[in-house]
Amino acid sequence: MANSLTAEAVHEQLVSLANPEIAEHSRRFFKTGPGEYGEGDQFLGIRVPVLRQQVTQYQQLPDAEVIRLLQSPFHEERLFALLIWVKQFQKAPEEEQAHLYDLYLRHTQYINNWDLVDSSAYQIVGAFLEGKDRQPIYPLAQSQSLWERRIAMIATFQWIRNHDFEDALAIAKLLLHDQEDLIHKAVGWMLREIGKRDLETEKGFLKRHYQEMPRTMLRYAIEKFPQSERQRYLKGLV
Repeated sequence: MANSLTAEAVHEQLVSLANPEIAEHSRRFFKTGPGEYGEGDQFLGIRVPVLRQQVTQYQQLPDAEVIRLLQSPFHEERLFALLIWVKQFQKAPEEEQAHLYDLYLRHTQYINNWDLVDSSAYQIVGAFLEGKDRQPIYPLAQSQSLWERRIAMIATFQWIRNHDFEDALAIAKLLLHDQEDLIHKAVGWMLREIGKRDLETEKGFLKRHYQEMPRTMLRYAIEKFPQSERQRYLKGLV
Protein backbone atom coordinates (compact mmCIF):
# COMPACT_ATOMS: atom_id res chain seq x y z
CA MET A 1 0.00 0.00 0.00
CA ALA A 2 1.26 3.43 -0.93
CA ASN A 3 0.95 5.61 2.15
CA SER A 4 0.69 8.79 0.09
CA LEU A 5 -2.04 11.19 1.14
CA THR A 6 -4.27 10.95 -1.89
CA ALA A 7 -7.80 9.77 -2.57
CA GLU A 8 -6.35 7.23 -5.01
CA ALA A 9 -4.16 5.70 -2.29
CA VAL A 10 -7.19 5.41 -0.01
CA HIS A 11 -9.22 3.87 -2.82
CA GLU A 12 -6.54 1.26 -3.52
CA GLN A 13 -6.31 0.39 0.18
CA LEU A 14 -10.08 0.06 0.56
CA VAL A 15 -10.42 -2.03 -2.60
CA SER A 16 -7.87 -4.43 -1.08
CA LEU A 17 -10.20 -4.84 1.91
CA ALA A 18 -13.39 -5.30 -0.13
CA ASN A 19 -15.65 -8.28 0.47
CA PRO A 20 -18.34 -9.10 -2.13
CA GLU A 21 -20.57 -10.92 0.38
CA ILE A 22 -20.58 -7.97 2.76
CA ALA A 23 -21.22 -5.66 -0.19
CA GLU A 24 -24.28 -7.64 -1.22
CA HIS A 25 -25.65 -7.58 2.33
CA SER A 26 -25.01 -3.82 2.52
CA ARG A 27 -26.91 -3.19 -0.72
CA ARG A 28 -29.97 -4.79 0.87
CA PHE A 29 -29.48 -3.26 4.33
CA PHE A 30 -29.12 0.29 3.01
CA LYS A 31 -32.14 0.02 0.70
CA THR A 32 -30.45 0.55 -2.67
CA GLY A 33 -33.26 -0.81 -4.84
CA PRO A 34 -35.38 1.24 -7.26
CA GLY A 35 -37.41 3.86 -5.39
CA GLU A 36 -35.68 3.15 -2.06
CA TYR A 37 -33.84 5.84 -0.10
CA GLY A 38 -30.38 4.53 -1.06
CA GLU A 39 -31.25 3.81 -4.68
CA GLY A 40 -28.20 3.03 -6.78
CA ASP A 41 -25.62 3.27 -3.99
CA GLN A 42 -22.54 1.08 -4.49
CA PHE A 43 -20.61 -0.83 -1.84
CA LEU A 44 -17.13 -2.29 -1.58
CA GLY A 45 -18.10 -4.48 1.37
CA ILE A 46 -16.09 -3.21 4.36
CA ARG A 47 -17.41 -3.26 7.89
CA VAL A 48 -17.26 0.01 9.83
CA PRO A 49 -14.70 -1.11 12.48
CA VAL A 50 -12.32 -2.13 9.69
CA LEU A 51 -12.90 1.20 7.96
CA ARG A 52 -12.22 3.14 11.16
CA GLN A 53 -8.90 1.31 11.60
CA GLN A 54 -7.75 2.76 8.29
CA VAL A 55 -8.65 6.37 9.10
CA THR A 56 -5.72 7.03 11.46
CA GLN A 57 -3.01 6.84 8.80
CA TYR A 58 -4.91 9.25 6.53
CA GLN A 59 -5.85 11.92 9.07
CA GLN A 60 -3.73 14.52 7.27
CA LEU A 61 -5.48 14.00 3.93
CA PRO A 62 -5.86 17.42 2.23
CA ASP A 63 -9.30 18.92 1.68
CA ALA A 64 -9.32 18.32 -2.06
CA GLU A 65 -8.56 14.62 -1.58
CA VAL A 66 -11.21 14.21 1.13
CA ILE A 67 -13.74 15.84 -1.17
CA ARG A 68 -12.77 13.45 -3.97
CA LEU A 69 -13.53 10.55 -1.63
CA LEU A 70 -16.78 12.19 -0.54
CA GLN A 71 -17.85 12.32 -4.19
CA SER A 72 -17.12 8.62 -4.69
CA PRO A 73 -19.87 6.30 -5.90
CA PHE A 74 -18.78 3.89 -3.15
CA HIS A 75 -20.58 4.28 0.17
CA GLU A 76 -17.56 3.27 2.24
CA GLU A 77 -15.37 5.90 0.60
CA ARG A 78 -17.90 8.61 1.41
CA LEU A 79 -18.05 7.38 5.00
CA PHE A 80 -14.26 7.30 5.13
CA ALA A 81 -14.12 10.94 4.03
CA LEU A 82 -16.56 11.96 6.75
CA LEU A 83 -14.66 10.02 9.42
CA ILE A 84 -11.50 11.87 8.39
CA TRP A 85 -13.28 15.21 8.74
CA VAL A 86 -14.54 14.19 12.18
CA LYS A 87 -10.98 13.29 13.24
CA GLN A 88 -9.59 16.52 11.81
CA PHE A 89 -12.33 18.58 13.46
CA GLN A 90 -11.65 17.07 16.89
CA LYS A 91 -8.00 18.10 16.77
CA ALA A 92 -8.36 21.44 14.98
CA PRO A 93 -8.22 24.99 16.36
CA GLU A 94 -11.47 26.94 16.08
CA GLU A 95 -10.60 28.65 12.79
CA GLU A 96 -9.96 25.28 11.14
CA GLN A 97 -13.12 23.87 12.72
CA ALA A 98 -15.09 26.69 11.09
CA HIS A 99 -13.53 25.77 7.76
CA LEU A 100 -14.46 22.07 8.16
CA TYR A 101 -17.98 22.98 9.24
CA ASP A 102 -18.35 25.10 6.13
CA LEU A 103 -16.97 22.34 3.88
CA TYR A 104 -19.37 19.87 5.45
CA LEU A 105 -22.44 22.01 4.81
CA ARG A 106 -21.34 22.76 1.24
CA HIS A 107 -21.19 19.04 0.43
CA THR A 108 -24.35 17.67 2.04
CA GLN A 109 -25.50 16.23 -1.30
CA TYR A 110 -22.90 13.50 -0.78
CA ILE A 111 -23.87 12.85 2.86
CA ASN A 112 -26.73 10.80 1.54
CA ASN A 113 -27.53 7.91 3.82
CA TRP A 114 -28.48 7.65 7.47
CA ASP A 115 -25.19 6.16 8.65
CA LEU A 116 -23.20 8.89 6.90
CA VAL A 117 -25.28 11.52 8.73
CA ASP A 118 -25.20 9.74 12.07
CA SER A 119 -21.41 9.29 11.96
CA SER A 120 -20.68 12.96 11.38
CA ALA A 121 -23.52 15.45 11.96
CA TYR A 122 -23.32 15.87 15.72
CA GLN A 123 -19.52 15.61 15.74
CA ILE A 124 -19.12 18.46 13.23
CA VAL A 125 -22.31 20.55 12.91
CA GLY A 126 -23.45 20.07 16.49
CA ALA A 127 -19.96 20.48 17.93
CA PHE A 128 -19.25 23.64 15.93
CA LEU A 129 -22.53 25.34 16.88
CA GLU A 130 -22.24 24.49 20.56
CA GLY A 131 -21.87 27.76 22.42
CA LYS A 132 -22.80 29.73 19.28
CA ASP A 133 -25.96 30.97 17.60
CA ARG A 134 -27.89 27.84 16.61
CA GLN A 135 -29.91 29.56 13.90
CA PRO A 136 -28.05 27.86 11.00
CA ILE A 137 -29.59 24.53 12.02
CA TYR A 138 -33.16 25.64 11.31
CA PRO A 139 -32.95 26.03 7.51
CA LEU A 140 -31.51 22.51 7.39
CA ALA A 141 -34.51 21.23 9.34
CA GLN A 142 -36.80 22.74 6.71
CA SER A 143 -34.76 21.64 3.69
CA GLN A 144 -36.24 19.68 0.79
CA SER A 145 -33.41 17.18 1.35
CA LEU A 146 -34.21 14.25 3.62
CA TRP A 147 -30.55 14.06 4.57
CA GLU A 148 -30.23 17.74 5.49
CA ARG A 149 -33.29 17.39 7.71
CA ARG A 150 -31.71 14.36 9.37
CA ILE A 151 -28.44 16.29 9.77
CA ALA A 152 -30.38 19.00 11.62
CA MET A 153 -31.98 16.52 14.01
CA ILE A 154 -28.87 14.42 14.66
CA ALA A 155 -26.68 17.51 15.12
CA THR A 156 -28.67 18.25 18.28
CA PHE A 157 -27.32 15.04 19.87
CA GLN A 158 -24.15 16.97 20.72
CA TRP A 159 -26.18 19.42 22.79
CA ILE A 160 -28.45 16.74 24.26
CA ARG A 161 -25.36 14.95 25.58
CA ASN A 162 -24.60 18.14 27.51
CA HIS A 163 -28.15 18.43 28.88
CA ASP A 164 -29.05 21.25 26.50
CA PHE A 165 -32.45 20.33 25.03
CA GLU A 166 -34.06 23.54 23.78
CA ASP A 167 -33.02 23.38 20.13
CA ALA A 168 -33.48 19.62 19.94
CA LEU A 169 -37.09 20.01 21.05
CA ALA A 170 -37.63 22.88 18.62
CA ILE A 171 -36.27 20.83 15.70
CA ALA A 172 -38.33 17.83 16.79
CA LYS A 173 -41.45 20.00 16.71
CA LEU A 174 -40.59 21.26 13.21
CA LEU A 175 -40.27 17.67 12.01
CA LEU A 176 -43.38 16.23 13.68
CA HIS A 177 -45.26 15.96 10.39
CA ASP A 178 -42.35 14.96 8.16
CA GLN A 179 -43.28 12.32 5.60
CA GLU A 180 -40.04 10.31 5.80
CA ASP A 181 -39.64 7.26 8.03
CA LEU A 182 -35.93 8.00 8.51
CA ILE A 183 -36.87 11.37 10.01
CA HIS A 184 -39.47 9.76 12.27
CA LYS A 185 -36.74 7.44 13.57
CA ALA A 186 -34.23 10.28 14.06
CA VAL A 187 -36.69 12.45 15.99
CA GLY A 188 -37.84 9.55 18.14
CA TRP A 189 -34.24 8.59 18.87
CA MET A 190 -33.30 12.13 19.96
CA LEU A 191 -36.39 12.36 22.18
CA ARG A 192 -35.37 9.06 23.76
CA GLU A 193 -31.86 10.46 24.35
CA ILE A 194 -33.39 13.49 26.06
CA GLY A 195 -35.43 11.13 28.23
CA LYS A 196 -32.28 9.28 29.34
CA ARG A 197 -31.05 12.54 30.82
CA ASP A 198 -34.29 14.28 31.81
CA LEU A 199 -37.35 12.07 31.63
CA GLU A 200 -39.74 14.82 32.63
CA THR A 201 -38.61 16.99 29.73
CA GLU A 202 -39.22 14.18 27.27
CA LYS A 203 -42.60 13.36 28.81
CA GLY A 204 -43.60 17.02 28.70
CA PHE A 205 -42.93 17.10 24.97
CA LEU A 206 -44.74 13.81 24.46
CA LYS A 207 -47.77 14.98 26.42
CA ARG A 208 -48.13 17.94 24.08
CA HIS A 209 -47.46 16.09 20.84
CA TYR A 210 -47.67 12.29 21.10
CA GLN A 211 -51.14 12.05 19.58
CA GLU A 212 -50.00 13.77 16.38
CA MET A 213 -46.69 11.92 16.07
CA PRO A 214 -46.13 9.30 13.38
CA ARG A 215 -46.26 5.85 14.96
CA THR A 216 -42.58 5.09 14.31
CA MET A 217 -41.48 8.34 15.93
CA LEU A 218 -43.53 7.62 19.03
CA ARG A 219 -42.32 4.02 19.26
CA TYR A 220 -38.69 5.14 19.12
CA ALA A 221 -39.30 7.86 21.71
CA ILE A 222 -40.92 5.52 24.25
CA GLU A 223 -38.80 2.45 23.55
CA LYS A 224 -37.27 2.40 27.06
CA PHE A 225 -40.53 3.08 28.92
CA PRO A 226 -42.12 0.25 30.92
CA GLN A 227 -44.38 -1.93 28.79
CA SER A 228 -47.58 -0.79 30.50
CA GLU A 229 -46.68 2.87 29.97
CA ARG A 230 -45.76 2.27 26.32
CA GLN A 231 -49.18 0.72 25.76
CA ARG A 232 -50.93 3.75 27.25
CA TYR A 233 -49.10 6.03 24.85
CA LEU A 234 -49.79 3.79 21.87
CA LYS A 235 -53.49 3.61 22.77
CA GLY A 236 -53.75 7.37 23.31
CA LEU A 237 -54.56 7.02 27.00
CA VAL A 238 -51.87 9.26 28.55
